Parts: sequence; C-alpha cells; structure tokens
Amino acid sequence: MIDIQDLSVVFGSSADRVHAVKNVSCQIAVGESFGLVGESGSGKSTVLRALCGLATGWEGGITIDGEALEPSARRSNAFYKTVQMVFQDPYGSLHPRHTVNRILSEPIAIQGLDKPGSRVDEALEQVGLGQGFRFRFPHQLSGGQRQRVAIARALILKPKILLLDEPTSALDVSVQAEVLNLLMRLREELSLTFVLVSHDLAVVSHICDRIAVMRNGEVVEEITADDLARGQPAERYTRQLLVASKGYDRAAIDQFEDFG
Repeated sequence: MIDIQDLSVVFGSSADRVHAVKNVSCQIAVGESFGLVGESGSGKSTVLRALCGLATGWEGGITIDGEALEPSARRSNAFYKTVQMVFQDPYGSLHPRHTVNRILSEPIAIQGLDKPGSRVDEALEQVGLGQGFRFRFPHQLSGGQRQRVAIARALILKPKILLLDEPTSALDVSVQAEVLNLLMRLREELSLTFVLVSHDLAVVSHICDRIAVMRNGEVVEEITADDLARGQPAERYTRQLLVASKGYDRAAIDQFEDFG
C-alpha cells in the first residue's frame, strides 16, 4: 500500500539547514499497522507530513496505492479519498467556531459527495458518538470526544489509509486506551492501513504489527511488535527507549547513553 524509498527532507538553507529525514525506506502492506517511534525531533512526524503533502520538496520516492507522488505537486482531491490524517491535538485541529456537523460536512462538500446528512450520522456512529453530538462545538466536548470527531472527519471520505500523528498523547491515560481500542476496531472493520507515529513504545506495540525506530532522521532498526514485547530489540538505542517507556527509574537513567 505504501512504498517509501530513500526519503530525505531538508528544511532551511545554509547555516539554518536542518536534515530532518535521511534516506528512510520502508514498505507497508495493505491492511498493516506500521509504527514510527523515536524521541522528539527524530523525524517521525516529518515522514507523515511528506506522505500527506504537508511537507514538500523532499527527495526520494513515495508510492501510495500504486501511484507515485511528486515532491512539489499539490495533492489531488482523489488522493485525499485514499489518505487521511489524524493530528495530535484534537482541539487545535478542529475549528473552534464550527459545529461538529460543519466540521464533518466540509470534506463532503469539497469532494462533491451526496447525502451529507447520512454520511455525518454514519461517521459519528462509527466512532461511538450519537447524533446528539452533531451540533455541538469543540469546546463543549471532552478531549476524548474531540479526538473521536477528528477520527470521524478522517473516516468520512472512506479512505484506505490513516496517518496517525500521536493521536492519544494529548489525552488522559484512561481515555487513551478507549481511543486506541476504537482505532483497532475501525482498522479491523474497515480494512484500513495505519501509519502511527508515537514516542510511546507501549502504545505502538499495542496497535502496530511492525515498528521502525528513528533517531536523528534515520531508521536505526525495524522490529516486530512480538519481538519488542519480548524485549528483543537489536539496537542499544531501542533498548534504551524500551527502558524509558516503563517509567521513571533513576538507576536506569544514570546508565543511559547520549546518542547525540
């Protein structure tokens, strides 16, 4: 479904030049859930932004559902019927002065689709929200409800691929579990392909089949969720991330390496 070959993304120029992603390659099968993990600034979110068209001017090759993408070209409306993205902050990604109905109706109008009312109702039902939420504003919703609306907006065009940029990191722990379970159910029911970005190995191992570990813009290791659960990563950096994901341990932290 997704084929990335030698992807490189550079921001700025001269002294301000930042090589955010360096020669990243991976292949993601139809229906697979693929994770990108790493500390802040490792380049994982930039990979997602290159996939969805928010980062342009990249080098390398990206093919999605058999279509080769151009680094500078504006993505077509048809592309966004295949690929949708869910952002980290559900409040920041929803227009504060628009009702849920308007938020969900906008992509329908852009694509010129019929029966907007029934499509909105279906999307709300899919994410566990009833029609009573349709005319509420984002400030009238909890964080978990707002993220469900964001997921509904991504699903309303019936895409094949969801790009998930830390979709639970802004939520309380109990709500995180609910949203992760929702995403797993939707993936199964709708045969979706996921690319999930997170710094939390526990989240990624819960929902992903395979995981690419990134550091300083590069993929240092690909590992299956089963190997990660058994504590068998090959790279020291991945092992250090795994220790850190288990919570604060002063003795362990004192032994951490600085990978630069």
